[in-house]
Order: sequence, then structure tokens, then C-alpha cells
Amino acid sequence: HPMTLRTLYPEIEPYASGMLDVGDGHSIYYERSGTPGAKPAVFLHGGPGGGIAPAHRRLFDPARYDVLLFDQRGCGRSTPHANLDANTTWHLVADIERLRELAGVEQWLVFGGSWGSTLALAYAQTHAERVSELVLRGIYTCTRPELDWFYQFGVSEMFPDKYERFVAPIPEAERGDLLAAYHRRLTTGPREDRIAAARAWSLFEGETITLLPDPALAAHHDEDEFALAFARIETHYFVNGCWLEPGQLLRDAPKLHGIPGTIVHGRYDMPCPARYAWELHRAWPEADFHLVEGAGHAFSEPGILDRLIRATDRYAG
Repeated sequence: HPMTLRTLYPEIEPYASGMLDVGDGHSIYYERSGTPGAKPAVFLHGGPGGGIAPAHRRLFDPARYDVLLFDQRGCGRSTPHANLDANTTWHLVADIERLRELAGVEQWLVFGGSWGSTLALAYAQTHAERVSELVLRGIYTCTRPELDWFYQFGVSEMFPDKYERFVAPIPEAERGDLLAAYHRRLTTGPREDRIAAARAWSLFEGETITLLPDPALAAHHDEDEFALAFARIETHYFVNGCWLEPGQLLRDAPKLHGIPGTIVHGRYDMPCPARYAWELHRAWPEADFHLVEGAGHAFSEPGILDRLIRATDRYAG
């Protein structure tokens, strides 16, 4: 009999929300969803700079989970908006620990997709004793070959129409390093020029993350405020190699030994080639590994969503 694909739990409002002052001038927005005192989990969004969405609450059985979701520094409802000061991978790892203390839990399930998988790996390799389980989707290890694949040569070959629009704002002479060219335009010059660059940067991602076009998702990436935080924070992280040593997250995969884990990746994930998910699987073989056929990058891809919800259900016990 055909397996019925699992879908999101029903819409739910947070039972609590607030702002946490994490120092350095940053306050981060967090919300808690599900059943207070149930199994603790934390949700790490993508980008970096993407922010959380109401659908993210629905990846967990609300009767069995107490989930904390938060907007990472500078994005979503966190303040100051699109700010890059004291905004690095290791600041965010420290923020997760602050939020764990605020939640009053010793350990929690860590769920992250795309950049959220990068951050989840960095956190779990630093604070392994705090992670009860790890659910990762759209694996991204933030190495130069991965960045070049998405922004320089690779996705360009599969999406030549979208790529033409992506390179259009950048003069020919600067196209040898599009990441650096965009980073300059997003951090200098008048606000309207920054917004134009941000929308071109953000839309390229919005149009390449799903296997089939999703106009609503693309439109969200084209909104000024979303695009500005998304593009500025992404390029800030990426020009700095996410403050990771080359190959660090795969190298340190043995630190995950003993943590129950699930890795879910779409075969046709364009931003994040499946090869890196495969390498993580090889380096951390005890985790469940699902390479989903007929799926791109987004968590909303039916086959990916099914695997994610099966994973959170299983870990709920």
C-alpha cells in the first residue's frame, strides 16, 4: 500500500513569547509553542537571516513537545533589524545556550534546516551534552566549494534564467566574485541601492529552493524588510566563512557520537548539493539518513516534510 505522506500539525499560536537581551545591543525575539513542560526542543531557522514563520511551530506534535523558536540576531522580530555587529556563528551558539537556560532545561532536541543545520552542527559539536537528539535538513557546511556552487558556478547551469537576473546588478568586472560584490553593495551606499541588491540576492534563493516553482515563497523573498536582513546577514556570514575553519563541521562530526540523529536531504537540492549530506552521513553513520527522491531544498517539499515529522514524532517517545 502507498505510504501516506505526513504533513504539518494544525495551526497553533505560541503560549508565550518575549524578547531576550543577549548583550552587544541585540535583543532576540523568541516564542514557545506546544505544551509547557513537555519534551523540550529548539528550532533553528535558515538563511542566516531568514527568521521564523508560523509553519515552523507545526513540525512538532503540540501535545508532546515544548518548542522554543527564535529569530536569530538581526532578523525577523529581533532588534536591531539587519544589524551585523556582534553577529557571528559563535554569538548565535551562545544565544542558544542563553535560551536553554531561560527555558530551564538540561537538554533539548535541536532541529535545524539549511543554515539551521550548520548552526545546529556548530552548537551540538560545542555543547554535545545539551543535545538530546538532532534533526537536520538540507545539510550545509558553509565551505567555499558550497558557496561557489550556489553563487558562482553550479546552480547557474540549472537555473540560467534566474542566474541572469542574479548577476544583472553586478558589473562584468566584478562578476568573478559575486558574493564579495553583493556584500559591498549591501553594506555601503544609499538605502534604496541596498534594497535593490538585497531583493536580487534574496529572490535568487527564493526561486531555487523548491523543486517546482512556488510563487508565494519567491514573493516573500522579494519583500524589502525580509530581503534586507536576509541578504545582509547571509553575505556577512558567507564572506567570513561562517567563522568556521575549512571543513570544521565534517571534521568534528565524531563529537556527535552518541546523539540520536536524523539527516533529511532532497536529491535535487540546488542551494545545498546532496554530496555534503552524504559526507555527513559517512562521518556520522549512526544517524538515520534519508536522501529524498523528487525533492529540492525547502522543508515544505512533501517528501522532506514527511521525513521531518516522522523524526520529531519518533523522538517524542
